[in-house]
Amino acid sequence: MKPALWIVMTTLAVSLTASVYAGADSAPRNDLPQTYRTTRDWGRLPTGMKWAAVTAVEPSPDGRIIYVVHRCVDNSCTGRAEPPILKFDRSGKLLQSWGEGMFNFPHGATVDREGNLWVTDARGAGGKGHQVFKFSPDGKVLMTLGKAGVSGSGPDLFDQPTDVVVAPNGDIFVTDSHRDGRNNRVVKFDRTGKYIKEWGKKGSGPGEISEPHTIALDSRGRLFVGDRENNRIQIFDQDGTFIDQWHQFGRPSGISITADDTIYVTDSESGPDTGAHELTAIRKGIRIGSARDGSVKTFIEESESAAPDHSGAEGVGVDASGNVYGAVVRRQMLERHVKK
Repeated sequence: MKPALWIVMTTLAVSLTASVYAGADSAPRNDLPQTYRTTRDWGRLPTGMKWAAVTAVEPSPDGRIIYVVHRCVDNSCTGRAEPPILKFDRSGKLLQSWGEGMFNFPHGATVDREGNLWVTDARGAGGKGHQVFKFSPDGKVLMTLGKAGVSGSGPDLFDQPTDVVVAPNGDIFVTDSHRDGRNNRVVKFDRTGKYIKEWGKKGSGPGEISEPHTIALDSRGRLFVGDRENNRIQIFDQDGTFIDQWHQFGRPSGISITADDTIYVTDSESGPDTGAHELTAIRKGIRIGSARDGSVKTFIEESESAAPDHSGAEGVGVDASGNVYGAVVRRQMLERHVKK
């Protein structure tokens, strides 16, 4: 090989390696481009009703419907009669609501390929909670996982289940345990709700988890688990085999991955360390990148991105037009981010 050609090829290899490395596991950045404009309190609520803590936003497969989950009044549905599940069209018109009296602490949600909505209840009280519900698009309960109000670690019990995702073949994956929960695991069921297996335990090593707060699937069927107290995303195959871990998206509260493998990750807690191992000096917001190579390209910074409390969006959803919705718990609002 000619020396000049060798130099060119070596330079190209080094450049490609550096490019891949820059997109791989690295520290989260605050200085990425912000290419969205933000509106707040999207969606027209019934007269007299206000947003409570908004926790999940999930578009339907065809993009015509936006499901929003919030916590009735303030940050809890315990003893409340307000509906926690709201069904909107793309213009923000409320079409339907349901779930009154069913939940204590509605948390994570997903919509499966058939258009059914799944919602977790991450708190037990009054004979309710610690469950996962599957609803038809019009609010009919089709399946329930877990036992109402019973916390546990067995194959038919949860302790504060935080999120759920459904694979194309119907297999169900639930992240189980909120802060200080007993399980810190991912639980797998078949499409009928039959327990298959689980993985994970409290810890910080590969495959260990501390507060599995969210879960999503990419186009290859890999599971992205928001290991929040470890400030990382862990990637597994559907049998629980550890593949990789990423820190560059910040402290993950919510993850959404679209069909083209664009990944949207909410960081609602970074900033000052309150004792929950938060990332210091990292701003809150939504980091957007590629689920294929881990590169992070855009940052939608929160309006209170450096506040000492957990003020950012937790849940995240993306509609068919690429509009990004942020579910904000502490400030009790639904944000909509549109590309400039």
